[in-house]
Amino acid sequence: MSSAASRPTAGPFDRGHTDDLMAFLTASPSPYHAVASAAERLEKVGFRRVEETAAWDGTHGGKYVIRGGAIIAWYVPEGASAHTPYRIVGAHTDSPNLRVKPQPDMGAQGWRQVAVEIYGGTLLNTWLDRDLGLAGRLTLRDGSHRLVNVDRPLLRVPQLAIHLDRQVNDGLKLDRQRHMQPIWGIGQVHEGDLIEFVAAEAGVDAEDVTGWDLMVHAVDAPAYLGRDRELLAGPRMDNLLSVHAATAALASLAGRDDLPYIPVLAAFDHEENGSEADTGAQGPLLGNVLERSVYARGGSYEDRARAFAGTVCLSSDTGHAVHPNYAERHDPTHHPRVNGGPILKVNVNQRYATDGSGRAVFAAACEKAGVPWQSFVSSNDMPCGTTIGPITAARHGISTVDIGVAILSMHSARELCGADDPFLLANALVAFLEG
Repeated sequence: MSSAASRPTAGPFDRGHTDDLMAFLTASPSPYHAVASAAERLEKVGFRRVEETAAWDGTHGGKYVIRGGAIIAWYVPEGASAHTPYRIVGAHTDSPNLRVKPQPDMGAQGWRQVAVEIYGGTLLNTWLDRDLGLAGRLTLRDGSHRLVNVDRPLLRVPQLAIHLDRQVNDGLKLDRQRHMQPIWGIGQVHEGDLIEFVAAEAGVDAEDVTGWDLMVHAVDAPAYLGRDRELLAGPRMDNLLSVHAATAALASLAGRDDLPYIPVLAAFDHEENGSEADTGAQGPLLGNVLERSVYARGGSYEDRARAFAGTVCLSSDTGHAVHPNYAERHDPTHHPRVNGGPILKVNVNQRYATDGSGRAVFAAACEKAGVPWQSFVSSNDMPCGTTIGPITAARHGISTVDIGVAILSMHSARELCGADDPFLLANALVAFLEG
């Protein structure tokens, strides 16, 4: 672990970055909103969107591609060669939640409900008795999309009263099909009601809506917590905390034509259910973008091979801070603490992609930024989660290092981190992208 002070000695970000993260979380209740929020920030510093269906040019500057809930953005310094390597920060835009089914209108006993499917490995009990909104995208008849965000109390998954389940405190058992369908009113159920309501919220005609990707989100705002406001509570920090930090880091490098690498943000969708999607890390999106950038700058396959061989990716995702009530669930010699700086995630069975060389790259970036860092290893008797890191390394042959920020309540509707850790991570990412 680095012995540096808890606040960076260099780098552009301080506690104001954490304030901005709170705004980013609120504005990004779905992956589609997250990529729109990231794109808006990048455009303010001169990045421009390029379409996958258009021919690309080799001009320098900042560019980005959006596909669904994924965004790939990169900055080509003036004078960069066709074989200039990339420095990539990878992350994901999706979080475990409840997602609306194709036939959403349902009800029972005079209650109107919304049919939802469980997405990812969510902590089901954290969605109970919470004010919930609805967000996502609508697909219109002409193939265009419209974002929608009902960011006010609309839905609720009510828990059964203790009087009707006297043993509930001895172990809550939730049936994923029967117990997780939220209510949103009373009265008769009419097919089409929900989409008609959501279409009106989006300002479109319900008859023009032919598809939807809608999900539930908690509407309580992110907030500082603790006597000294040293903690941050909020939704979707796994993994919008990393998306926000990587976006801010990349935006800070706009106009920097002295960079030895091409800095890249790669924020994928569908990590929480295996990344097997055209917008996921298992798909070809990142490789296509990197290759097309090489070829647009007049490069050959040889240039592509040289660029990839010199490329390094930091896969940034949240990890587990030591839990004060369950310390025995953690490895006894690895206890990451909040506000202790980003964590280096290691698993020799390749659930994380970090090796000794990757450790050195990450350590150098943290040292340059004056940022402390920690190591995370799962206890040998606990299964280890995974990230986009091993996928990126195997699919593209790119050296990859798994890192992140230590949090509590991972996969809850509301998670908890140290209030300093977001800007510590962002400063480390700047140093990494600068090379």
